[in-house]
Amino acid sequence: MSTSTTLTHVADPTDRRRRLVAVFAVTQTVGYGALIQSFTVLLVPMAQELEATRTAVMAAATISVLVGAVAAVPVGNLLDRYGGRALMASGSATGVVAVLLWSQAHSLASLYVAFALVGVALAMSTYEAAFAVLVVVSDPGRRDGAIVAVTLVTGLLTSFYYPLTAWLDGLLGWRTTLLVLAASLAVVALPAHLWAVPGRSAHALRIGRRTGVRVGDALRSTHFWLLLVAFAAQAGATSAFLLLMVTYFRDVGFDPTVAASLPLMVGTMQIGSRLALAPLARRFGMATVTATAFALQGAGLIAMTAVGTAVLPMLACIAAFGLGYGVSVVARPSIVADTFGVARFASIVAVMTVPTALSRAGAPLVGTWLGDGRFLWVMGLATLVAAAALVPLARRSGRNRTAAGPTPSPGRPLQRAGGR
Repeated sequence: MSTSTTLTHVADPTDRRRRLVAVFAVTQTVGYGALIQSFTVLLVPMAQELEATRTAVMAAATISVLVGAVAAVPVGNLLDRYGGRALMASGSATGVVAVLLWSQAHSLASLYVAFALVGVALAMSTYEAAFAVLVVVSDPGRRDGAIVAVTLVTGLLTSFYYPLTAWLDGLLGWRTTLLVLAASLAVVALPAHLWAVPGRSAHALRIGRRTGVRVGDALRSTHFWLLLVAFAAQAGATSAFLLLMVTYFRDVGFDPTVAASLPLMVGTMQIGSRLALAPLARRFGMATVTATAFALQGAGLIAMTAVGTAVLPMLACIAAFGLGYGVSVVARPSIVADTFGVARFASIVAVMTVPTALSRAGAPLVGTWLGDGRFLWVMGLATLVAAAALVPLARRSGRNRTAAGPTPSPGRPLQRAGGR
């Protein structure tokens, strides 16, 4: 990219932000649909063909999360230093290879290898990387709107991957279904990331004018640990339910088609929660709104154990889950950026990602091992713990949070992006 082109892009941040929002809305939908949502629907047929238990097949998802956790810190450092274009495009390419290998898995060992690559692809090309790019490109006053827009579209459209994958599985079988999904990654996500994501020069010009807190100072902040407990507990519960909900719905007696369609309510509630999030956060504080949403999510998971196959009560419980899930995706990058600044945003989020990923990895295994409504009780209680962890932070900073720039932090300000 020439210097003049780079300066033009930096001088017109509104166009760049809008283009990124549109591109990320598409690429995140395709990425999550192929790498995450499809696994939920294909779990049962995969286990049957591989002659393996559901727990053994679910371990593949655990492996992907653990590998993603290992990759998170170096990926965060690379994002802070060089921007996201090469990294996210490489992540999409890795996803294509991973899904192709997954489609050809004939043993648990080969499935696990494929999902190790899935973990790398997720770390490099999905929300964490996309948010790091948006935080740098967007001014503080427009940052939350950009993240909300991406997650609104992605949250809704990825929900359609459940019935879509179920339809393709019935029509083509699970292996050919995965070939179709791999092709979507190759045709859509890879070229879109190369086209729209800022390169190294544009990133360096923009990040050089931002401030932030050093990683070490962030780790000494009480806010960091409160956020870590809250989002790690909620992420584990959310991961377990998203991966197991279709299986649970089938086990309690829903028709397979209905079981695959019920998750549409998750996407619907994500839209409502995210549309309401910005005005509610301005009035009550982001931490307060998030704690309330997590409490409702936990209550919905627990109440789900009592409704059986009653459709309307089940939809209400799923809606409560979708409310907390929708808020969490936007709240974490918003609170982290407000609290610790932009210059080392990706690196700080990456440090939080490691224990959060362990929670995401372990919770589905626990849920599969429990195998019935007990897993909903466990995950519901974990989400209530997450809500409680945010209460002290909400009391300290709810009404004092400003709309632009990071809030005061116990760490030293970092005036340039070069140090840690």
